[in-house]
Amino acid sequence: MARLKREDWYDLYRDVEWTYSYVDREAVFPEAMAGSGTVPDDDWKGWDEPFKVTYPEYVATQREKESGAYAVKAAMKRSGAFQKMDEGWKSATKIHYGVTTGAEYMAGVGELRMARFGLSAAWRNMAVFGMLDEIRHTQLDLNFAHEFIDRDPQFDWAQRAFHTNNFVTVSNRGVFDSLMANPSAVDVAIQLPFTFETGFTNISFVAMAANALAAGDISFANMISSGQTDEARHAQQGHPTIEILMKHDPKRAQWLVDKSFWLSARQFCFALGVPMDYYAPLAERKVSYKEFIEEWLVTQYMDTLKEFGLQKPWYWQEFLDGLETWNHACHIGIWFFRPAMYWRPQAGVSRRERDWLVKKYPKWEEQFGGIWDVMIENVVAGKEALTLPATPGWTCNCCQVPIGTASAPNDPSCPMANYSLVHGGVKYHFCSKPCRQIWWQDRDMLNQKTVVERIATGGLGPEPPTVERILEFMGMDPASRGTDAYDYRWASEYGRPSPLGRAA
Repeated sequence: MARLKREDWYDLYRDVEWTYSYVDREAVFPEAMAGSGTVPDDDWKGWDEPFKVTYPEYVATQREKESGAYAVKAAMKRSGAFQKMDEGWKSATKIHYGVTTGAEYMAGVGELRMARFGLSAAWRNMAVFGMLDEIRHTQLDLNFAHEFIDRDPQFDWAQRAFHTNNFVTVSNRGVFDSLMANPSAVDVAIQLPFTFETGFTNISFVAMAANALAAGDISFANMISSGQTDEARHAQQGHPTIEILMKHDPKRAQWLVDKSFWLSARQFCFALGVPMDYYAPLAERKVSYKEFIEEWLVTQYMDTLKEFGLQKPWYWQEFLDGLETWNHACHIGIWFFRPAMYWRPQAGVSRRERDWLVKKYPKWEEQFGGIWDVMIENVVAGKEALTLPATPGWTCNCCQVPIGTASAPNDPSCPMANYSLVHGGVKYHFCSKPCRQIWWQDRDMLNQKTVVERIATGGLGPEPPTVERILEFMGMDPASRGTDAYDYRWASEYGRPSPLGRAA
């Protein structure tokens, strides 16, 4: 018996829908979980994505990707490439594993929500593939990071990070919960595939893969490229969803894009911006984070917004101004609070590195050079203790990134300020006006406590908080705590004594 051609059965297969006989549609797709809003039920029948795939095709393709990724991993393990890796680049990969592994799993939860409550059979079908993608990505991160644990226990944070109260993790969880785990299926589709994946992870994976190749980390580059090809496909769930929502509730669509874009940008200023501008080997730093975002995100994503009739977010100029400052302010905070980091932060301020930064960010010396000069003066004097924190930094109640990282000294476009408001008798603090506005708009939704709030409300118990007890609260055992990537050797050109006791 002859097989039917694919085109003769595919549309029927992907659009199989149920007729409900003993419950109504609201019982199957409750508004809180589905999020149809003002869109008529029949309009969701027109939901159509460009990437059409059957399960056998999906499995065959993914098998090839898996085989390729693990084959390269095995070859690189035999080569002993890890021992030759730049310490700064190792830190960049640790950031990726700690931030991304748990986020990939959470993205799987978001895909599952769409697979169950998506308002079209075709949408639910595609979300199942998206869920399988995210599980695969989680497994890739865990497997590739696990290889290095016996040589560097900080790689264990691929597994541990999302189960701790670490500064970075609490911020990640707070933002990703709001984008992936808590919203309705419609909101997830716009915040996760349309904004976060299309606008950020898709292009950031390209940048990380390029940086990995430049650093000689072929295994990591191959792994992240393997995941990026999946992102490009299942990210398309956002396009048909926002197209339908724009016809009936463009104000809601605009708000979802605006808030998820801002929160994503705040996360990526340290997850991608710091590694690109400070951790990648200097000889391989061709493009700055600002240049990369301007070329790949600003230009291309704005074209996507125009395509669907969306406007620029109301804070657009503030976002553009932030490209000059955010990741540099984050970097200072990360290096200063290095014992709370599960990687070894690279200072990245040797004379040659500062020259590179000034070429890419002409105001860098004016805005950040003086802060680093004080740090360097203390390192040269052997007073490293003065470059370490005595108290935890205050974090934003919205994005949970430390307050001060959305600003810069001597910059009127990004003034140093704490933006606060009082609600229900409680004073909340924010890093920026957009974060304050987003929090206020969504104030009745679940908002996670910041690390400081957790400590202040009894997280440490009755004893006075000390740095040591705060680090333990964050899950930072001695083997996990970050130190300067090169044990301050970079400061020798500024006059720090050499290991032999002679002035460098």
